[in-house]
Amino acid sequence: MTRLTRIYRSAQRSLIIGAVLALSACSMFSSKDPRFEPAPLAEYEARMPASVRWSAGIGSGSGFGFIPFVQGRDVYTASASGQVSRVDLSSGSVKWATNVGKRLSAGVGTDGQVVAVAAPDGTVIALDSQGKELWQAKASSEVNVPPAVGDGVVVVRSSDYRVQAFDAHTGDSLWNIQRPGPALALKTTMQMLIVDGMVVTGMPNGRVLLIDAATGALQWEGIVSQSYGATDLERISDVVGAPEFIGPLMCAASYQGRIVCFDMANQAQPVWAEDFSTARGIGVNNQMVYAANNRDKVVALGVEDGNIIWEQDALRNRRLTAPAVHSNIVAVGDYEGYIHFLAPHDGRQMARVRAGSKPITSQPVAVDGGVLVQTDGGQLVFIGV
Repeated sequence: MTRLTRIYRSAQRSLIIGAVLALSACSMFSSKDPRFEPAPLAEYEARMPASVRWSAGIGSGSGFGFIPFVQGRDVYTASASGQVSRVDLSSGSVKWATNVGKRLSAGVGTDGQVVAVAAPDGTVIALDSQGKELWQAKASSEVNVPPAVGDGVVVVRSSDYRVQAFDAHTGDSLWNIQRPGPALALKTTMQMLIVDGMVVTGMPNGRVLLIDAATGALQWEGIVSQSYGATDLERISDVVGAPEFIGPLMCAASYQGRIVCFDMANQAQPVWAEDFSTARGIGVNNQMVYAANNRDKVVALGVEDGNIIWEQDALRNRRLTAPAVHSNIVAVGDYEGYIHFLAPHDGRQMARVRAGSKPITSQPVAVDGGVLVQTDGGQLVFIGV
């Protein structure tokens, strides 16, 4: 690959939000076609109590690479300005806040002992549980996906489609694995997991990988979707959000692709697949898989067979986040800073609370008693229900 080609691909990747998501937003807000206009917020009688219980400042700037991480009774957060914080989940009080001296592009990942974030130049920064720097290391390129931390490793996925692991205590490079990737990829909410010694990550080519966290050996590669189309834009088929586990099933979704559930107890065979396009990802409970499609219609599919149980069109074109699902709630954020609570069994609007005036880009996090929301205005907000 020539240097010019590398520069072209890098520039294209960095502009993909403009090419896809912002293009969609542009048509939403500037088009006179009512099909693309954000749905107005209809008045309705709230069917459940919901209110802001606390709010904490966590630095300025947010975005797709920043998702609050709950560990026990603590919430770890990072902001684009370089601030990393540990916040008490019960009260919202900030236990500590550290500025790492760099702007950040992704964070946080933690196991409660090591807290990892990443900078646009590929620098990976690890802190201890009290916010003191442990080490810095360099990924091969920009990191826009929150690091995954566990089993003695810090794992990052960089924009050149490389998954790299560092020793959690020293920062020493342990292994890396690279997969071929498309010319264009989404910059949107994505997450990696470490489950039972395996790194679980979606990739921009419509695949999900399971990688041995200790050795870097590829254990399994599953196909969520395949690319089609005449142009690079049409062929984007990235796995988005985080793979989700429901018992023996692992479910994942892709942009311009499908939602697929694999039976991990039966040689990871696909149980069902439903054509579906989402730019944000999915949420699950024991009965259903929830997602908002490209026009922000929220859909619930049965876990066992993928059949559509209900559809909710009242929030169309409102640039919804991936759903947060817990107990009796399905919650999504929107571009005006609202959190919408839907009934899990039929999609009815149950309550609406404004977390702030800025958009909500990252997926809310469901916890006992409500949801955590990181706003683009640099606030961590707990909404109790």
